[in-house]
Amino acid sequence: MNWDAINAVSQLISSIAVVLSVLYLGIQVHRSTRVAKLATQDAAATALRDVTKPFMENAEVERIWRVGLEDLSALSVEDRARFFHAAYQFLKAFETIHFHYVYGLMDRQLWDGWHGLLRHYVAAPGMAHYWKLRPEVFSERFRKFVNALEPPKKQRTVGTLFEQERK
Repeated sequence: MNWDAINAVSQLISSIAVVLSVLYLGIQVHRSTRVAKLATQDAAATALRDVTKPFMENAEVERIWRVGLEDLSALSVEDRARFFHAAYQFLKAFETIHFHYVYGLMDRQLWDGWHGLLRHYVAAPGMAHYWKLRPEVFSERFRKFVNALEPPKKQRTVGTLFEQERK
C-alpha cells in the first residue's frame, strides 16, 4: 500500500469519525433540550403550587383569596393588602409560565391548560381590579398578553365554583 492510499483511508476514517461525533452531539443536545423543557414545565407547576398551597393549608388565607377574587369591598383593608400580595405572586407565576411558553420551553397542551386557568382568574373582579392598579410590575410582553385575553363566557374561579354548586 502506498502513502497516498494510506492517506486516503485515514481521511475517510477521520471523516466518518467526525460525522459520528456530530450525530452523537446532536442526540445529546436533543436529549438535553428535552430535559430542560421538562424541568421548566415542572418548575412552572411548582411555582404556581407554591403560590396556591397556603390557600389549602390556611383557612383564613383561603377565605381572603376566595372572597377577594369576587368582592374586594367585603374584605378589610388588611385583608385587601393580603389579597394584593397573593394576586401579585399568582400573576408573577403566570408571567413566568408565559415566558417559558413564548421561548418554546412549554408544551402546547400544558400551556393551553395554564392559559385557560389564567383567563378565568384575570376576569375575576378582584383580580381585574388589582391588574388595573398594578400592571407596571409585569413585563410589557405579559401585559400585552393579559390585556388581549378574552374573558371566558362563564368565569370559574375558586370563588365562583362552589356558589354554582349550591344553586
